[in-house]
Amino acid sequence: MGELFQPTHLLVLGLLFIFSSLIPKIFYILTLSNALNKCHPMVRKIEPGMCWLYIVPIVGIVWHFFMVAGVADSLGAEFYRRGTPSPDSRPAYSLGLACCICGACSVLPLINLFTLPAQLVLWILYWVKISEYSRRLDYMQPAMVFQGQ
Repeated sequence: MGELFQPTHLLVLGLLFIFSSLIPKIFYILTLSNALNKCHPMVRKIEPGMCWLYIVPIVGIVWHFFMVAGVADSLGAEFYRRGTPSPDSRPAYSLGLACCICGACSVLPLINLFTLPAQLVLWILYWVKISEYSRRLDYMQPAMVFQGQ
């Protein structure tokens, strides 16, 4: 049993954990980037490529707040531009903000026992909600045109 916890084994297990947690983040970022790509460049508050900063350790925790706000503002502006009623002026913002707050609190010892599971659930719910809004944009035609286009 003691042979299992040798430094090389722990290193391999750590790398497996890092890479296995990176795969869902990549698909999450792709979902947010695709949603932003469906927004007209004039109403985007954040560029789709900027979502990749979420992968950077520690920076990603802070960047997630900005990313959630940018995606919500961009989607809200795009729904307005297309003349479609949106349930909220900042779609999925409150859900994303709750996810960000739980994620930021997850770095604190003992508190992370409660916030990490909550953050995981909120992250999945936010991801699904953004995916739904992205699909709604697929089926809508722009109704309003900005001057200068």
